[in-house]
This record gives sequence, structure tokens and C-alpha cells, in this order.
Amino acid sequence: MTELSFKDFETDQEVRWCPGCGDYSILKAVQRTLASAGAKPENTVFVSGIGCSSRLPYYIESYGFHTIHGRAPAVATGVKLANPEADVWVITGDGDGLSIGGNHLMHALRRNVDLNILLLNNEIYGLTKGQASPTSRPGTRSPSTPHGSFDAAVHPCKLALGAGAGFIARAVDIDQKGLPRLLAAATEYTGAAFVEILQNCIVYNKDVFDDVVNKKQAAETQIHVQHGKRLTYGREHDKGLVLNTASLTLESLQIGSNGVTESDILIHDETNPTLAQLLVGMAAPLPTAMGVIHRVAKPSFDSAFWNNKPTERRARVIDLLRHGNMLDRRP
Repeated sequence: MTELSFKDFETDQEVRWCPGCGDYSILKAVQRTLASAGAKPENTVFVSGIGCSSRLPYYIESYGFHTIHGRAPAVATGVKLANPEADVWVITGDGDGLSIGGNHLMHALRRNVDLNILLLNNEIYGLTKGQASPTSRPGTRSPSTPHGSFDAAVHPCKLALGAGAGFIARAVDIDQKGLPRLLAAATEYTGAAFVEILQNCIVYNKDVFDDVVNKKQAAETQIHVQHGKRLTYGREHDKGLVLNTASLTLESLQIGSNGVTESDILIHDETNPTLAQLLVGMAAPLPTAMGVIHRVAKPSFDSAFWNNKPTERRARVIDLLRHGNMLDRRP
């Protein structure tokens, strides 16, 4: 079989996002992931809702459905149940996936449908001219919140963890090394793999994540977690996370100061939901957790569905109805 490159997953459609939009980088990372994972265009399906992010299926050489607002997880569930061998991706944004689509997203995660769910979070409604979204921070000024948002922001990874997702990861749109690795890990997971991607909206919420992703300070503001490795960060990896047993929160300590050694630093265990809860909840001055934050094996909904032999069951019911003349009865 001929090995495919990322160009084999490019379409003839003109890619149309605002110049400088993070979606370009995400698209390239997805195409590279598909090629490296040995995906087949004829066996790959991308499903999206409405929003800037939801244009992505047009630009992937595969099957694709551009559905209605917020309903991508529901449509994708149907695709996966009808075609269990298909590699199904859901592309959504913080508005599409967490506002009108929040209920559908929550249940896809709860059921553990075998989907790769990418939530592109730019903390704003970009397509409809910059209104505040569910992830917008309090105080965000926008056309819908001219005096600043009064809402508490939704934290996507917290929501995914609360819904019972077995795979939760976070990445940055421009990270062309880390993002494809996370996407590859998501494709290998059997079940609902949820990846939050911090994405820059160049027009309506420019540099909203600059305090996290700015390259000059990223070593101090991000911690890239790896299963079985110490939770260290910093330019010299001289800082680390420890558990404050009094407050049951994470705190950062300087290794080599006040008797702190590397052995005092927590080891990342991606199977531990309590640690995952602490990691996804970190905020400045603590670093933002990147990488696979939580991963645990659990039965997928679609496997359970087909293991129950629905086709055979339907055939038996039809046979029973026919032999009992139930199909010929009239009211």
C-alpha cells in the first residue's frame, strides 16, 4: 500500500480563514496526524457544527458533514454506530460545543463513543463577530457584553472530566510538535478522546492566551505532563508541583531551595482522576497543564452497542412479527 503524506489529505478547496487565524495551524496538524497514523481517506469522517472551526471538514480529503449548530456529537454518534470501523472526528468550538451543543457534547463523553473530539477554544464567537462565549473570562467586553461579561467561564477540560471522559488532553494551536503527538494519542484511544486546543482569534480576541503561550515565557507558564514523569517545568526544569495536604491543592516549589529535591515533586499519573482535576483547574501563578492530562481504559458505547448484536435482534423481531401475523394486522 502506498504511504500517504499530509498532502493526500488536502482538498482542492480554498482555505478561507482570517490571515493569522490559529485554525490554519490546527488544520495542518490534523493532516499530518492522519498521514502519520496511516489513516485512509475513504474510512475517515469529519463532523462539525457551526463556527469558524467548523469549516475544517471542507479542507480534509475525507468524508465530511457540516451539520447544524451544536449537533456534531449527535451526528457523529450516528455515523460511528452505523459504520463502526470508521475513524470519526468531531470538530467544534467553545461556542458551538459548550453553549447550544453542551448537552450533546456531555452525553457523547458520558457514553464514551469512540470519537476524536477537538474543541477549539478561542474564548469568543468569531464567526458571528465577537460576542462573548461560554469560555469568555469575566469582564470580557464584546458586542453582547458591552459592560464586561458577568458570567463564570466554563472550563472545557473540567467539564469533560466531570462528564466522565476517559481521555482528556490540552494543546496550543501553533505547537506543531506537541499537537500532532496529542492528536495521534487521541486516535489510538478507544472511546471519546477530548482535546482542548487553545486557539488565537486574530480579529476578535487577539492574544487572549498570550499569558500562557507567549514563546518567551512559555517554559514558565506551561507544564507539559507525561505519564510516569515528574511534574517539573521552567527553563531549567527547576520548578515542580507538589500537593499541599492542608488545602488539597497543587503548589509550585523551587527545586534546590529550602531542602526541596526532585524526589519531592509529584509524578504524573494520567489514570488518577483526582490529580487530573487538580491539573485542569490550575491557574496563574501556577502553569497551565498541557499534554495528556487523563487517560483511562473503559468500554466504548459503540462496542457495547454492536456486542449486543442489534442486527440479529432486529431480524428476530421481524421474524417473530411475520410468523405471528402481526405485520398483517390492521387497526
